[in-house]
Amino acid sequence: MAAPRRDTRGIVDASELFARVRFRRREPAGPLRPYVEHYWLIDWDLTEPYVSHVVPHPSVNIVFQRYGSQDPAGSGEVAFGEVAGIGLDLFVQKLEGRGRVCGAKFRPGGFRPFTPERPAGDWTGRRIRLPEVYPGRDAAADTEAVLGPASDDARVTALDEFLLALDPRPDPQADLAMTLVDRIRTDRTIRRVGDFARGEGMSVRLLQRLFAAYVGVGPKWVILRYRIHEALEHAETDQALDWAALAADLGYADQAHLARDFTATVGVPPTAYAEATART
Repeated sequence: MAAPRRDTRGIVDASELFARVRFRRREPAGPLRPYVEHYWLIDWDLTEPYVSHVVPHPSVNIVFQRYGSQDPAGSGEVAFGEVAGIGLDLFVQKLEGRGRVCGAKFRPGGFRPFTPERPAGDWTGRRIRLPEVYPGRDAAADTEAVLGPASDDARVTALDEFLLALDPRPDPQADLAMTLVDRIRTDRTIRRVGDFARGEGMSVRLLQRLFAAYVGVGPKWVILRYRIHEALEHAETDQALDWAALAADLGYADQAHLARDFTATVGVPPTAYAEATART
């Protein structure tokens, strides 16, 4: 399995976010690495509110979170854990005061062994509190075990213990789904679902069923989302970016097609986004 990513793909204006929060990635225990890409730890202590934006990956996350007063979503809870399915839209989160989040980001396809009785599509576009997903566990105790320790090492150990206790079982179909999504992520020549399916010796229908059951979104969605992630990263790091050349490189018919997808996903046109991040 590939090591945890070190890039910031998906984070809108990453430098601005990192100036306001402490963000770290940590590896899970060895037995969990086939399924979990990395843990992500965030702490903040802000004098004024900040709104973060993330273009979601095709990954399910288990997230433990504590806010200074209560959940910004309005639940009234200060600390809680939840399963966050793949987000179909831009994820927007207001941060204020002091807070802490500890999450486990699963490899696309890697969450199914932790809930083998439910297809991955059940979680897509949803955020579900842990008691509903794992009713036999003490969610409050699990949340405190993860969020309570002062040290990162202790929090990582608590995450390991929580996930290992769920006893994930090997699943060849999950392994296949993870392999195929990773191939899409790393191979820029993969642009069409039909060509990809044929190259893998599968029918398009079979590929789509596998992704629905184990990833939670279709292969076309994954291809398009990774294109936007790459465009977002280029917009932040390349001040002399040739958008027409990038569009062609990413497999778009033309620059206008890339601009439409980028604007629909991020909320602003790519050139405007590049100009705004260049000023920060």
